[in-house]
Amino acid sequence: METPIVPPVQETIKSVSKNKIWPYVVVAFAVVILGVGSAWLISSKIINRNGGGASGVKVTSTEAGVLDPKTKYDNATGNLKDGGINGEGTQHLENDSGPSHYVYLTSSVVDLSRFVGKKVQVWGQTLASKNAPWLMDVAKIQVVQ
Repeated sequence: METPIVPPVQETIKSVSKNKIWPYVVVAFAVVILGVGSAWLISSKIINRNGGGASGVKVTSTEAGVLDPKTKYDNATGNLKDGGINGEGTQHLENDSGPSHYVYLTSSVVDLSRFVGKKVQVWGQTLASKNAPWLMDVAKIQVVQ
């Protein structure tokens, strides 16, 4: 019987996998750990630089939100009350002009409920509405009194 020139495939795979696979496993594990660690570090620096939550919204006891200097905003002042009108808005600003002049508010970046019952000024963009005399998406809110 002759000795084969090339060793059997199964024996070759066993010897390669036992001896040479561990460095690849260790490198792959290190890459994953470094990637997760880098992402965590970068995201925490971005959050801290923007002064707040993940969206970078500034929040204090008297104001919340950030205005983009490149955007033109509408503004309004009044007493913030809970409730929208027929499904439009989550809160509204009451003023001396009566219900037909109330500003109904919604916001995807500011928690308006923290300021209910206070006189506030809001900045935002007017939205189209069917029921509200004025519907605004609030970018910033500030307590006036």
